[in-house]
Amino acid sequence: MFAELLERVAGALDAGGIRYMVVGGQAVLLHGEARLTKDVDVTLAAGLEHLEKVVSLARAAGLEPLVDPESFTRRTLVLPCQDRQTGLRVDFILSFSPYERQAIDRARLVTMGRTAVRFATAEDLVIHKMIAGRPRDVEDVKGVLRKNPGLDRDYVSEWLKRFEEVVGRPLASEFAAIAAGP
Repeated sequence: MFAELLERVAGALDAGGIRYMVVGGQAVLLHGEARLTKDVDVTLAAGLEHLEKVVSLARAAGLEPLVDPESFTRRTLVLPCQDRQTGLRVDFILSFSPYERQAIDRARLVTMGRTAVRFATAEDLVIHKMIAGRPRDVEDVKGVLRKNPGLDRDYVSEWLKRFEEVVGRPLASEFAAIAAGP
């Protein structure tokens, strides 16, 4: 069910020339340990100037926006949609930072059916999860670290240090503590 949805979303975005990466629970299933996830999160290499195109591509993939894109997405940079076939939710996250654009460039291609789908690397997934910082995200980071012992911890730490002031938490030291284990 998710694989077919990811194929449709990737196909529409590729056809529309919008670069992207799958993040969130679907990326955790690839890089970490199995867990329940009820949605798909996709970060786009597109800002608000591409909102109309993103809405059009979402509809082409069989998705309907759950909000008024003009008001909600312009305020939050998120376009929540629902798949007409399955009822599953897909959140498109518009990006604006050099980090997000770099992470999208680093994304890993994973073949699903006949489509190559772009997933965040394990390192970039950890960065996203550390910034979110919820208990579920911390557990996801632990799972990604267990499954990827060769993860580039220096890359993760460097980006987390850059985000500390914005987020208001000592992300790099939080990551170091998690990476050190119990």
